[in-house]
Amino acid sequence: MTERNAAATKRRILEHAQRQFAEHGYTAITVKGVADAAGVSPNLITRYFGGKDGLFLAAAQVEIAVADSIDGDRSTLGARLAANIVQRWFGAPGPDPMLVLHRASGERPEAAEALAAFLDANSLDPLHRYLRDTGLDDAEARNRAAAIDAFVLGVSTRRRVLRSELGDPADLRAWLSATIQRLADG
Repeated sequence: MTERNAAATKRRILEHAQRQFAEHGYTAITVKGVADAAGVSPNLITRYFGGKDGLFLAAAQVEIAVADSIDGDRSTLGARLAANIVQRWFGAPGPDPMLVLHRASGERPEAAEALAAFLDANSLDPLHRYLRDTGLDDAEARNRAAAIDAFVLGVSTRRRVLRSELGDPADLRAWLSATIQRLADG
């Protein structure tokens, strides 16, 4: 097998694993099921990822530039964050890596820790700094950032993890925008 084919095979395995972990969590997924979906031998999953745990950790790598949508005037923060959220939920190709962590967080302590660490580093902390830098005192900035973070996590849990309908993207974006803005404004 050439290096090029090995890389493509590894990517294909990972894509199928991300989709399955995002849809079903950790426990319901088997190495054989992912291998069958990817059209490979289960031995390749062991070779490339070391087994189910390694495959899960690779599938759960989260790299989403949430902080990029924070920059700008505070009066439009809700619109920027809502646009980022709706784009990820409706427009991003492939399974959302956040959904992999979200679904597995009740089953796997490392998934819960990875989700909490991601949210702290990419949502709560940047929002706190941003709100503080826009003139709020530190405690008020922290409280508002925590409220926004909790709201978005709650919506994500209700509409994505518990498999409620997301609804119309434009309506969802408008509602998220207005609600996040109210939380940012206090």
